Amino acid sequence: MPLVSPKEMFEKAYVGGYAIGAFNVNNMEIVQGIMEAGKAENAPLILQVSAGARKYAGQVYIMKLMEAALQLADLPVVLHLDHGPNFELCKEVIDGGFTSVMYDGSHLPYEENIAETKKVVEYAHARGVWVEAELGRLAGVEDDVHSDEHIYTDPDQAKDFVTRTGCDSLAIAIGTSHGAYKFKGEAKLDFARLEKVSQLLPGLPIVLHGASSVPQEFVEMANKYGGNIPGARGVPEDLLRRAASMAVCKINIDTDIRLAMTATIRKHFVENPADFDPRQYLAPARTAVKEMVQRKIKNVLGCSGKA
Repeated sequence: MPLVSPKEMFEKAYVGGYAIGAFNVNNMEIVQGIMEAGKAENAPLILQVSAGARKYAGQVYIMKLMEAALQLADLPVVLHLDHGPNFELCKEVIDGGFTSVMYDGSHLPYEENIAETKKVVEYAHARGVWVEAELGRLAGVEDDVHSDEHIYTDPDQAKDFVTRTGCDSLAIAIGTSHGAYKFKGEAKLDFARLEKVSQLLPGLPIVLHGASSVPQEFVEMANKYGGNIPGARGVPEDLLRRAASMAVCKINIDTDIRLAMTATIRKHFVENPADFDPRQYLAPARTAVKEMVQRKIKNVLGCSGKA
């Protein structure tokens, strides 16, 4: 099956009260783990590549990994650019075969964000590519995304933004944040704000960035075997499941995969200090990725059996 647009995925998810997982990929083992999980759960998948991941792996390698993955799993799969920083990069990945792009102009003044987003939309739509945009700003650090402040999305402004840009889906800020340190106190999401946005923009797929749950068993495992990530906390899975039952059709998950993979590798090295063959520690890390993605598909997204 060739790469697909998220259009049909999101239409079904919106009506069905579930979300599609958008999982960040950087290398072969992560791609394999995600695809194996999707196959085991018969779930649709979005594999997304940040600007940093594209620079690290190279677009040719990414496209060839996707080609191999699609030959081994008969699933609907979207290849998505995560946090595209400018028109030029969006254009390059569209021309290179991506079926969805996210242009992130959330750091720009409002009118400039509209103008740049509209430019990406016009280029992408002429080539049948989906465009996700962002309004509001998430605090935190992850890959190439950095922000010290959190600005919640204004629902009325969201309606104006979507109307004027023609974007296909919108990432909003309702309390999630990038990275492993999302909350110091009680975790909360502004569901009233989400409900207001969905009322003003009925049928529009909403996206949540920074939505990893930071499972404490992997934080503890990483720290036990030499890591130093104290106090990491994410978004509780029950809150994300509630969002997925509303207008949220795409939930981004990156940190949880990194934690599962890295904690597993740390544990392997401590328990098997003589190992130096990468296959010896990357194989269990790949399994950890698969199990983490399956957990998200079943407990958070609700899209098991929806392929």
